[in-house]
Amino acid sequence: MSDKEKTAIDWLVHHLHQGKELLTIIPYAKQMEKEQITTAYLTGIMHPLEMEATKQAEQYYNEIYNTIK
Repeated sequence: MSDKEKTAIDWLVHHLHQGKELLTIIPYAKQMEKEQITTAYLTGIMHPLEMEATKQAEQYYNEIYNTIK
């Protein structure tokens, strides 16, 4: 399974099992999670190609997930 087919958590667990250091892989896992959440949000909107949809997806992510550090 490629990295694009894994959830961010699956990817993180896989790399932890390989012995990679947590601090070096967390930033990539967070970016991957953001992209996956944004993509899922856009998929649920009727017109995902509109700029407003992209703006709303970013706003949704920032309001819901950027509060968790």
